[in-house]
Formats: sequence, C-alpha cells, structure tokens
Amino acid sequence: MFNAHRPQMFAAYNKARDYFIRNWRELVEIEKHTHSLIKQAVVENLSEIRRDYDEASFLHPFWQNYPPKERGRSPRGDQFPWIEVGEHSVGFKLARILSNRVTIREVGLPSGTDQRFVFQSEELGRCCKITNQAMLFMDVKSVGPRDDEPHTVLSTYQVSGDGVWQSVNGGVKNSVMMARGDRSKHPFYCALPPLYVMSDDTVAPTVSVFIKPVYQMVSLAEVKQNEIQSGQPLDRITIVTLPNGLLLTQNPCYLKKHPSLFYPGKDDKKVAKTKKRARVSFDILREIEPWRVDTIPLA
Repeated sequence: MFNAHRPQMFAAYNKARDYFIRNWRELVEIEKHTHSLIKQAVVENLSEIRRDYDEASFLHPFWQNYPPKERGRSPRGDQFPWIEVGEHSVGFKLARILSNRVTIREVGLPSGTDQRFVFQSEELGRCCKITNQAMLFMDVKSVGPRDDEPHTVLSTYQVSGDGVWQSVNGGVKNSVMMARGDRSKHPFYCALPPLYVMSDDTVAPTVSVFIKPVYQMVSLAEVKQNEIQSGQPLDRITIVTLPNGLLLTQNPCYLKKHPSLFYPGKDDKKVAKTKKRARVSFDILREIEPWRVDTIPLA
C-alpha cells in the first residue's frame, strides 16, 4: 500500500505545488474561506459552545477527587488544566457542526492536530481552479488569564513547510525554518506538507487553524450567601489561521518579510532539536492579513 499510488502522487504533487507557488493568492483565498467558515460556526453556535464548555465546572463534584494532572513548571494549585475541556466541547463540536455544512472525509493520518480531515465545498472550488478540497488541521488550545498572551505554542506537527519532493521514493521533506526571538533562536522542524494528493488524485492544500478558548478563574473556595462562586467559565474565543508553508517560504515568502513570526517556544535544553516547539506571534499575523486573528467575546 505504501507504494501503490506513489508515482502518480509524485507527479500530481509537484504539478500542484508549482501551481500554488505561481498562484499563491488562491492559497490565501482558501485559508480566508476556511477561517470564515469556522468563525461563522463559532458565532452561530456560541451559546451551545459556552453551555457545554461551562458544564465542566458544574460537574466538579463528579471529578473533584480525580482532577486532571497539573502541567507547567511551577503550578500554583489554584486552577485546573482545562485543555481537554476545550478539545471536547469546542474542537469535537466544531467538527460536528462543520460536517453539516461541508463534506468531510476523516482521512487517516498518524500525526497532526486534535482535529484533521479533508473537507470539500463549492465555495472552495470558487477560491481555486484546481481543487475544491482542503486538508484542515484544527487544534484547540484552552488558556486561563495567566497564559492569555498574543501568541500560541506550536508543535512541529502543526505547521506546514515548503514540502520538497525530489524523488519518487524520497517522500516529502521540509526545509528547516528558524524561530527567532530578541535574545535567542533555534531551528524549527515543521513536519506537515503544504498539500496532499490522495490516492484518487484529489489535491488538498494544508490549512492550519488554531482555536484558543480563554477561560476565567474563579476561586473554588469562595462562598457568598450560601452560593459557591466557583469554576473556570469561558470568556472568549480566538480563531487563528496560519499561512501555508508555501506562502511562508516560497511566494510571497512571509517569513522573509516577517522573520520573527515564529520565535522560541517553552521547551528546555533537554528536548531534541527536531522536536522543539515555536511560538507564533498574533500581532505579526495581523500585519500579514488582519483577518488571520479573530477574537469572539461572549458578552
């Protein structure tokens, strides 16, 4: 199976890659449409998302004796890790909502973000002349007020690169990017290809979207007039769409114009260099295109 369709995939991939390097604005339109589709799904279902997200706090009696393991270097012990709350009540929900609006294929991939699937729509076909499909990588990153910064941390399996495929048997390989900070820098080994070619010759460019639910922190110990003021309720949701690797490195080469778009993440020196994460700056993404970062308040 590994080699059954490899020669035709090789030819189709390089043809599509060359096409998108020349017609890079079509990639931007695909990303803009995908961003808009997800934003619309969030806005129209905000009350349901908030209800189910906040249910985790109401259900505290059922898990208080078995709390999720605290993360980070020096946790203070006054908040609960809410990562999986976001993955389930936002990520899984959005995948279900999107499946009612576009055609989805849960294509098997051994690595990537929380949600990854091919979606197809007529609107995508109007964005691009050679395909009406895209491979969507959608990751949910819940944070509290202490971690609510204008960036998010990305693993190597959440960013696409230049995707060079030089020989049939060689497979797709990305050039190494750099995460550049004010005081330090390190290589960033992004692992996603900029596009996929399925066994039926379907072309699906990679779109990377990050959903950042931000929750409030209310003391679990505070009691006022017999009412427990407690929980970690949802406050707002930020939607972020990262440029495709061809846009970053080939044309229009955003990384050359904005070399600090990625900067060092929070990994220590013990982490292998090929696994080191990077942060992506929301401010620079807004400079590239303002629509790439959207914040939806719940008020």
